Amino acid sequence: MSDSAESVDKFLKAATNPSLALLLDPEATVPDLKLARGQNFWLDQSFTWLVRALALGTVSTLLWIGWVIFQQAQPAIQRFGVGFLWSQDWDVGELVFGALPYIYGTLVSSAIALLLAVPIGVAVALVTSEDFLPLWVRLPFAFILELLAAIPSVIVGLWGIFVLIPFLQPIQQWLYQLLKWLPLFSTEPFGPSLLVAGIILAIMILPTIAAISREALLALPDELRSASMALGATRWETIVGALLPTSGSGILGAATLALGRALGETMAVTMVIGNSPQISLSLLDLGYTIPAVLANEFAEALDALHVGALMYLALILFVLTLLVNVAAVLMIQVVSQSRR
Repeated sequence: MSDSAESVDKFLKAATNPSLALLLDPEATVPDLKLARGQNFWLDQSFTWLVRALALGTVSTLLWIGWVIFQQAQPAIQRFGVGFLWSQDWDVGELVFGALPYIYGTLVSSAIALLLAVPIGVAVALVTSEDFLPLWVRLPFAFILELLAAIPSVIVGLWGIFVLIPFLQPIQQWLYQLLKWLPLFSTEPFGPSLLVAGIILAIMILPTIAAISREALLALPDELRSASMALGATRWETIVGALLPTSGSGILGAATLALGRALGETMAVTMVIGNSPQISLSLLDLGYTIPAVLANEFAEALDALHVGALMYLALILFVLTLLVNVAAVLMIQVVSQSRR
């Protein structure tokens, strides 16, 4: 065999099986295949640049949206400044605007939704991912639950008006009669309320939490369950001590995505919250949210200051959503690093 043929033979052996090549010839050098261009090098490079361009386009679009909202909000920013955040006045006739009732309603209704939806969503994820039920029951149940996310919010709002509010009215009245000494239930309910808005938001974000948490639990290896139970843990102890902590980052991500939707939900909340710009500790009282006031007033806003105030509210909602997502990413990283 010629020298060139021997070189080619060594290269092929090293490329296909580097360990075998080193065993046959200890002086052979193993090529770094990452530096090889390969037959589809240009196709790979084109795909890489396409992915980079799409990622850059997404970030640019996000910054562009923020810049446009900021520009449109300039009249209100220059007129009211930072005091817009804690002012409670909203008088279109006098052109006096404040954001606090809307920020309060948005945060409270979203918090109620998260408090209700997270435990129920995680429980649903456990039931549909573990073997508590037969497989022929779990799969249709998970599929039907995920279909809830596909229902338009205006349909959910109509259901809230004609079904949920009449159903909850006796319960709200019972809470008022029994617990009216508590500030949370100190006002007589009229039907629409912060509590109803929070419950309808919980129903809307429940599929997101359940579906993502279920996928996080299904991704756990069966060896983890077997190892925990082999050490003497019960099913409950395995879930609490092994499964939920290990899938905690996934469940946290699910709650974050759900909170982002709850903060920005418009139609369903507008139809059941009462649309009253006030700050009340009572969950049975009427309320208002930022998306709701944007939906109700933007089409009729004629004065530049009124439009600017609405865009200022939109900018606040934009920043709130970004902060929630940034905080969630940081929390997921902290949780992931703490388990390493």
